[in-house]
Amino acid sequence: MSGRARREEAVDVVWSGDWVAERLGVALEGDGELHELLGLALRRNPKRAHLLVSNVLGKHVPQKPSVVYGAGYGLGERVRALLGAEEARRAVVLGYAETATGLGHAVADGLRDAPYLHSTRRPVAGVAQAGGFEEAHSHATSHLLLPEDPELLAGGAEASTLVLVDDEFSTGNTVLNTIRALHETHPRERYVIVALVDMRSAGDRDRLTAFAAEIGARVDLVTRSSGTVALPEGVLERGQALVADQEAEQAGRADEAVAGVAPAPVTRVALHWPAEVPDGGRHGFTPAHRAALEAALPGMAERIAGALDSDVRHVLVLGFEELMYAPLRLGTALEAAMGSGAEIRYSTTTRSPVLAVDDPGYAIRTRLVFPAHDDPADGPGDRYAYNVAGAGFDAVVAVVDSTADTPELHAPDGLLARLAAHTGQVLLAVVPSYTPTPLQEPAVLPEPLRGPDFSSYAPEDVGWLLQDLSDTELEAPTEEREEAIQSGGAHYAESLPVEYQPSAEYQALFAAALDASAARIARAVGTVTETVLAERGPRPVLVSLARAGTPVGVLMRHWARHRHGLDLPHYAISIVRGRGIDATALRWLAAHHDPADVVFVDGWTGKGAITRELAAAIEEFEASGGPGGSAGPAGFDPEIAVLADPGGCVRTYGTREDFLIPSACLNSTVSGLISRTVLRADLVGPDDFHGAKFYRELAGSDVSGDFLAAVTARFDDVADQVDAETKELLAADRAPTWEGWAAVERISEEYGIHDVNLVKPGVGETTRVLLRRVPWKILAKRGAGTDLTHIRLLAEQRGVPVEEVDDLPYSCVGLIHPRFTRGATGSDGKAVQGA
Repeated sequence: MSGRARREEAVDVVWSGDWVAERLGVALEGDGELHELLGLALRRNPKRAHLLVSNVLGKHVPQKPSVVYGAGYGLGERVRALLGAEEARRAVVLGYAETATGLGHAVADGLRDAPYLHSTRRPVAGVAQAGGFEEAHSHATSHLLLPEDPELLAGGAEASTLVLVDDEFSTGNTVLNTIRALHETHPRERYVIVALVDMRSAGDRDRLTAFAAEIGARVDLVTRSSGTVALPEGVLERGQALVADQEAEQAGRADEAVAGVAPAPVTRVALHWPAEVPDGGRHGFTPAHRAALEAALPGMAERIAGALDSDVRHVLVLGFEELMYAPLRLGTALEAAMGSGAEIRYSTTTRSPVLAVDDPGYAIRTRLVFPAHDDPADGPGDRYAYNVAGAGFDAVVAVVDSTADTPELHAPDGLLARLAAHTGQVLLAVVPSYTPTPLQEPAVLPEPLRGPDFSSYAPEDVGWLLQDLSDTELEAPTEEREEAIQSGGAHYAESLPVEYQPSAEYQALFAAALDASAARIARAVGTVTETVLAERGPRPVLVSLARAGTPVGVLMRHWARHRHGLDLPHYAISIVRGRGIDATALRWLAAHHDPADVVFVDGWTGKGAITRELAAAIEEFEASGGPGGSAGPAGFDPEIAVLADPGGCVRTYGTREDFLIPSACLNSTVSGLISRTVLRADLVGPDDFHGAKFYRELAGSDVSGDFLAAVTARFDDVADQVDAETKELLAADRAPTWEGWAAVERISEEYGIHDVNLVKPGVGETTRVLLRRVPWKILAKRGAGTDLTHIRLLAEQRGVPVEEVDDLPYSCVGLIHPRFTRGATGSDGKAVQGA
């Protein structure tokens, strides 16, 4: 019989607290519903060994979303009846992190018109703290209050009633600490305490009565059930010993995954969460937010249901720590969308470490352990999902906020991978993290795009800080673009060139070049990554300049993981010559990471134009007050790390040789099928990311994965060389010489071009000229050899002369036609000499 079947058979005859009660003598005494509401488990906690496990809270025990929501909503209706409709409308509801954030929100819904706030253990930079308190028995004690509206908790003679919601009212210490802290600064005349169960002793009840008299306020209590926990002498020590024995017995056991069963696929589902609705009550949730969410829920549920496999019937909607309400409401909407033929359950992950014992008389049957994935303020640590493994779920819908959509979430030991081993399908739904408007505008920033929905890269390899313009017609013939650019009629970033389709000969050349240069590239990747880790570590955030920087950023991330076990965050951002960097993307980075940790990454330097552009753009962004406008500079470092620096423009590089980097030979088909970036006023608003296209139709020609695989396969071969070169570089004078810029200025004058923007030095930039612009001629360093084989082939195909020259600091230089009109090319698109 399966574990799930055994549990369903036993649910009516075995109480899920029997195992603890029998071994420790713990007794639960109270009204008739108490044993239905609560089970017992053990945890490793020096303050309290036992854990009351609620069957209707949706934290540790998967339950129907409608049951969980109904429990809180029903309590809210009782508070509304107690206060009366008018006072209920003026009340403010405060829930407790992390366990009661969803319950409190449901209570607020039951009051109908009351705003909601929950405490949090996640500090948010730039948001003023309106209060805080301690939860004495918790494993994580400090609670912060961070309302967006500073008047939300205001007190005084006309202050509204404060409704405080927790899952259980055990000693009353947490609630008393909260009221005491808030009453000192925001006194009011009435408080209502709401809990699923009241488990106080007689002494605790008397203490609450005395406390209310002390502060001169009325304190009411609304609960669903009541009782007491009888704890025999020495239960804490005996409980800790029992936990230690069980952990020792379980140590070394195989993971609960079903042997021989491949992990389930993980698919990202776009919720289309309404932009004006916060992800929860961390900064406040108003009646207007509630109305907007209610209107959007059916559509979001339909999108989730549509993404589920057709045979899925038993679904778990899994929330994330404090993010309880959003996944709960998605769960209730999914119940309605899928109807009676489906079994929907809801629970959330948690920080709380609880012992798992696979026994019908124990409340926590199984435990999944995974690393924290939201960069918590108190540092990394384990997180848990209970009663998921072995529960027989056909699919799990993991719902996280965007702050937690990190490489750790997608890592091989991360939450998604752990879930994938225990179900047939995993959907990932990301709710945008809300940041109050005093910190930044807009209130809700766009979210990164990830593969496979955008790009052919793995989702954990890069988050694209771009908007998807795949359905927009942006391509224009190369000659039309060049004429518009040089005449001043358009900027090069306002359109896209038609994607170059390589011939079979050129594709073969790429494959040969990759085979010949893979080790050389691996050395440069290793050297630049080790330099970054040494000087910007221990955990830099890689931000590649789309598009040429992205393959390099992905490779640097792979090196850090291969050599050091580090999962570095990596994003791609747009920078446009003459227009600057994407300020919205910088604001997003500042909201999610320490700007001091950000390392900008590019493929190579030419004359250093982008290096200068980035420095100027960051200086302008910082001078404007960074992400907050007036909150002071963010602290971004404009220095770029590149694979190759032939122009002598940067301090952090893998090599200064100008050699063939195969990722420069192609366009989107070696860069995750993503176009170059687009910045056009009618498509990109002031609070939008810059745009780009995902060329899904070119999947058959995509070699992005081949490029990564060929280079990473050589990591071990070059490790010793990398260590030696990094040590040498770190001790060397790496100050930029700007040798390349001087050469470009000289060439511009010698050839009568008089515009450095039309001189593109280096193998990478020359390749771009031949693929995307109208080339005039190619200058090749005499004796450059095989690094220029693909340059010569492209030049021949476009009818562009290649001129051998001496005294060139680069392997080659591409010259764009300096006086371009459409007459500068013939009908075949080849350059016409003398035009």
